[in-house]
Amino acid sequence: MQIVCTTEKFCFQVELNGNLVAQEILKRLPVEAVVSRWGDEIYFETDISAPADGKTMEVKVGDVAYWPEGKCFCVFFGRTEASTTDKPMPASPVVIIGTTMANPSELREVKAGSAIQLLRDNVASGGSADGQGDDDNRKMSQQEIDILVKKLLAGKAAPK
Repeated sequence: MQIVCTTEKFCFQVELNGNLVAQEILKRLPVEAVVSRWGDEIYFETDISAPADGKTMEVKVGDVAYWPEGKCFCVFFGRTEASTTDKPMPASPVVIIGTTMANPSELREVKAGSAIQLLRDNVASGGSADGQGDDDNRKMSQQEIDILVKKLLAGKAAPK
């Protein structure tokens, strides 16, 4: 299952791996939060309490994780403040919940303090961003149009 992270200027997809934490986050969508940064990591509070089974300190660029200590959603895309190599290093153990193919240089443009939303990625398959109905005669909301435009523009900008 895919979800979409959107900010004012950027939109990227996350492929969830289906573990218990990913399922819990999926049930609680949409989530709206404020971005924090820790080196090349975006993270934000979710207020979601989820099982911490499978915690690890081993993460790589593109990993998306849940940080149980802060109830945070984390996106790793380069060195963090704890890194001793080029690999990201979390502050403490996280549960890997998925991956993103988002371009790290674009993720670096997401600033601390920016608003961010996590939404189900149903727009591309004809459904609504909020998971409400799939009526072909239904008009898209402005939020759905914005997400779709961001996805289209991100696809155009991606190297082929």
